[in-house]
Amino acid sequence: MSWNPFSEEVMADPANGHDELLSRCPVHRCDAFTPPFYTLSRYEDVDRALRDIRTYSSQHGQGPRFSEPVGMLCDPPQHTYLRNIVQSAFTPRAMSALRPTVEALTHELIDGILAGEAEFDFHDAFAFPLPVIIIAGMLGVPTEDLERFKHWSDIQVAAMGAEDPSQYEAEQAVFFAYMNNHLLTRRQAIAGGRQVPDDLLTLVAGARAENGDFVPEADAQSVLMQLLVGGNETTTSLMTNMLWRLLEDPARWQSLREDRSLVEAAVEESLRFDPPVLGLYRDTTCPVTLHGTTIPEGVKVLVNYAAANRDPAMFDNPDSFDLRRPRKRHMSFGLGLHMCIGAPMARMEAEIALHALLDRLPNLRLISPGTRIAPWFLWGRHTLPLAWR
Repeated sequence: MSWNPFSEEVMADPANGHDELLSRCPVHRCDAFTPPFYTLSRYEDVDRALRDIRTYSSQHGQGPRFSEPVGMLCDPPQHTYLRNIVQSAFTPRAMSALRPTVEALTHELIDGILAGEAEFDFHDAFAFPLPVIIIAGMLGVPTEDLERFKHWSDIQVAAMGAEDPSQYEAEQAVFFAYMNNHLLTRRQAIAGGRQVPDDLLTLVAGARAENGDFVPEADAQSVLMQLLVGGNETTTSLMTNMLWRLLEDPARWQSLREDRSLVEAAVEESLRFDPPVLGLYRDTTCPVTLHGTTIPEGVKVLVNYAAANRDPAMFDNPDSFDLRRPRKRHMSFGLGLHMCIGAPMARMEAEIALHALLDRLPNLRLISPGTRIAPWFLWGRHTLPLAWR
């Protein structure tokens, strides 16, 4: 089949082509990118690939190009060691401690919406600032740098999915220098015995290798940047996608107004129906034969979360957005060793946001679906015009 994730049709709606991928081409080869890559789409195959890290490796990155292993986007033991450094920042206890900060910021942003015009862009007024301010605070970034911080995050994502990332090198170099200075300043404070905040930056900056030295700067910096991107890009898209779907059919929004027990279901169904990350890549370490097709050793494989989430073998009526869908595991945060470490925070922020919006902006309505974000392997709204009265 001729499915192409870069086509206008699929960019406009990534669900286009899922039926064919799932029913007739479960192992697809795409030649529209350099290097070419294969795609796995069926839920069972995606599940197997995400769990089998020996066959489907991350040692050359989780993007479409072969790259050096950095940070947590690599195989064990490096991945496990680096992930363990930051794991404590995303435990249920840590999320409980963070909740009041998220709630306060949520209401502050809604105050700003209510003080402005009746029509507003939900992305700019709420979905962008909420997660970026939270993760920036955890990383000790000054509030005056938030706009630059968000811009650099966008650059990182664009470079990851680009066939030719060289166009982003200059801005990436500025970002790397900023983050390195940020990291070293905190390390100097730690080494000097000065009091430092008990935050995520301190966890990373103060981490020690087995020999007692600080973790190498390159590894620590890559962890910080992965947390930055994961901590705001996906949550922003989760919230814009969720509000878009809930408001495009006013009956859905009304159902939530009448039954708040559906809030958690709304978050999970949004994640299933519109995953903020459509898929990530692995590299085959040996030939793999599936459904009569052999994937060679040493090629990139797109593990298609979005298609797996629409697999009728797993989900009844998968192309329907259903707030009362029986709960089943979706693939939107990945699975296994590389499951998104920030998933608990994304869920918490989205649920707090939805409750507050229902409380304080009950008459929200959709003006238009707005525009999508640019990176082809991500899915969210860059603009989402709404009205609150």
